[in-house]
Amino acid sequence: MGSRTKIEQFGRTVGERSLKSNDVNPPPPPRPPSPAEHFVLVHGIGGGAWCWYKMRCLMENSGFKVSCLDLKGAGMDPTDPNTILSFQDYNKPLLDFLSSLPHNEQVILVGHSAGGLSLSDAIIKFGKEKIKLAVFVAATMLKSGFMTDQDLKDGAPDLSRYGEMNEVYEMGFGLGEGHPPTTLMVKKELQRSIIYQLSPHQDSTLAAMLVRPGPIQAILTAKFSGGGDEKLDPPPVPRIYIKTREDNVMKSEQQAAMIEKWPPSDVYDLESDHSPFFSAPFLLFGFLVKAAALSFGY
Repeated sequence: MGSRTKIEQFGRTVGERSLKSNDVNPPPPPRPPSPAEHFVLVHGIGGGAWCWYKMRCLMENSGFKVSCLDLKGAGMDPTDPNTILSFQDYNKPLLDFLSSLPHNEQVILVGHSAGGLSLSDAIIKFGKEKIKLAVFVAATMLKSGFMTDQDLKDGAPDLSRYGEMNEVYEMGFGLGEGHPPTTLMVKKELQRSIIYQLSPHQDSTLAAMLVRPGPIQAILTAKFSGGGDEKLDPPPVPRIYIKTREDNVMKSEQQAAMIEKWPPSDVYDLESDHSPFFSAPFLLFGFLVKAAALSFGY
């Protein structure tokens, strides 16, 4: 039996178990064929490597290699996010990680929310040399980043229906009160109803304790060059988009607009809030395993 057939069978088995199981400690699924795929998980603004704790447990228990990164000013990184003003500075941990990979090693990148911008940046800089597949989970998927006002409309959260900006966000002003905010964070009392409404209470409580202000000025400078005519570019990195149907942050119409503008290789639908690694971890795991299996055909 070929390696692709083995992984597809493994993916089907995991998907079936994921759909059936609500147990927080399900029996371990079968081991994938060797060598194991290497997944690199990238958080969204204000998050950190900690966001992926359920996914890491499921994936490593199934034999996959998993790396969860903290971008600059996030998670355990000690940098004050109010001092991070460029996207290249913010995304440096991911780019450094990819640069340090052994020769000929390819990884599967998974980005959540604003982590999709990190993936787009990495795709342009490294291509298929280092990236086998890119998976966007409720993520900003813009080929060239925030180049236009329409890009911002499609790819940046609009939470105005919850109130004025100062009513929804805690803001930091690292450049002084007369300047635009350098960091944003949804107010703790609103986080559950906006970001984690379908997630277990223990996970939304954990998130409220660990989430940090996100460097919004750095995010808004995410503009990438080099994503030109794919007919002239090197072979493009295949992409998969995982839509989240009950998402209050990245609305369905935004996800659809980005998919139409830069069509991925495949689209999966997930009944989830904005944080499927909390609200639907087994289903998300099944989709990632399926993506790994299908990547052999891209």
